[in-house]
Amino acid sequence: MKEYIRNLEKEFSLIENGFKEQEKRALTDYKSNENEYIKKLAFLAYKSHTYQVRMYGVFLFGYLSEQNDILAFMRDEVSKDDNWRVQEVLAKAFDEFCKKTGYENSLSIIDEWLQNSNPNTRRAVTEGLRIWTSRPYFKDNPNEAIRRIANLKEDASEYVRKSVGNALRGISKKFLELIKAELNNWKLESKEINQVYKLASKFIS
Repeated sequence: MKEYIRNLEKEFSLIENGFKEQEKRALTDYKSNENEYIKKLAFLAYKSHTYQVRMYGVFLFGYLSEQNDILAFMRDEVSKDDNWRVQEVLAKAFDEFCKKTGYENSLSIIDEWLQNSNPNTRRAVTEGLRIWTSRPYFKDNPNEAIRRIANLKEDASEYVRKSVGNALRGISKKFLELIKAELNNWKLESKEINQVYKLASKFIS
C-alpha cells in the first residue's frame, strides 16, 4: 500500500491543474476494493506531503462518507488542510455524501456544517452543493436552499462570502424572482453584505 502511495506521488505530482485524474483513480480504486482496504488507503494517502495525493485521499473519503467517523474526519481535519485545492475536493466530497445519503436526509448534517466554526467546513457546503437548485430536494424546494445560503451573507470569512454570493447568483439563473425577493430584504449596511449582494445580483437588472 505504501508503495502504491509512493507511485501516486510520482504520478500525481506532475499534475499542476485540475482534479479529474485524482477523481478518476479514486473512483476506480473504490470500486475495485473492499471498503476496509479503501479506508486504510484513504488515510495513508491523506498523510502524504504531496497535495495531489491528499486530493485523491479526500475523494476516497467522499465515497466512504456514509461512515460517521469518515464524515467527522472530513469536517474536523480535512477542513484544516492549508491547500486550497484540497478544500475544493472537500466540497466535492461533501456533495458526494449528500448524494449517497439523499439531500433531504442530509439536511441536519448540512445545517451542522453550515454552523461550524471553521470557514472551510462552512464553505464545503455552500460550494459543494452548487448549483444547489440542480440537486434533488432543493430543485423542488428552492427557498430551502436560498434561506440556508443567505444566512451566511455576513460571514466573517471572505472565502465563504464569495462562495455564498456565487451560490445565490447560480440559483438566480432559474429562480430570478426568488433571489430578487431575498436580496430586497437585505440591509446593505456593511461591506460584507455589499460584497455578497454584488455577486448575487449579477443577473438582476
